[in-house]
Amino acid sequence: MSTAGAGGGRASRGGRGRTARAPLSRERVIRAAVAVADEKGSAALTMRAVAAPLGVEAMSLYHHVSGREDLLDGMVDAVFAEIDLPSPGADWREAMHRRAHSARAALRRHPWAVSLLDSRAHPGPATLRHHDAVIGALRGGGFSVAMTAHAFSLIDSYVYGFVMQELSLPFGDAAELDEVAGAILREMPADAYPHLAELAAAHVLVPGYDYAEDEFAFGLALILDALRPDEVDG
Repeated sequence: MSTAGAGGGRASRGGRGRTARAPLSRERVIRAAVAVADEKGSAALTMRAVAAPLGVEAMSLYHHVSGREDLLDGMVDAVFAEIDLPSPGADWREAMHRRAHSARAALRRHPWAVSLLDSRAHPGPATLRHHDAVIGALRGGGFSVAMTAHAFSLIDSYVYGFVMQELSLPFGDAAELDEVAGAILREMPADAYPHLAELAAAHVLVPGYDYAEDEFAFGLALILDALRPDEVDG
């Protein structure tokens, strides 16, 4: 009789009533950890919490990850793997635009990752591949080494910061924004905050306005328009 261990659990006898569990692997462990963090946040990430949905004991995970830090390394690498890479030879501005939108989408899917993406001392292959491709796109677009570093940092600061703000807002879509902003406007004394009332009525509550999409696109365009590949190193 087999026991739970590196293989991930006990196989059924005779093939009736139960199916053999898929072998445990690092990839399955990382996927399970990402799912736990997506649902409960990274604070709830324990070896036991990751092992439970896999149907194994926590000790079984140590055949595939060395501990929580190694687990986080793998999770961050998995998120980077979801972000679109710049294509070789692509226009740098279009590449940065596409990558920024893809990164925002990945971080919205995995809110726990916002503060962790650049925190790992042992980056995985997807992380390294991602950074190398972004640097290559900027260098290929004529950016100096120094300007490449400046542009990379600026774009990421904007994307990460916007997502953090976006995730903290008391609304999730345009319909909820209308409801929240409308309620605030109705309860607010009409003459007490005239500029706030004007902004809400003339911008936020205009049909078709989508805070997340419209404001993110505006800020990103502003940054990309300001960047120049022919700046002198300084």
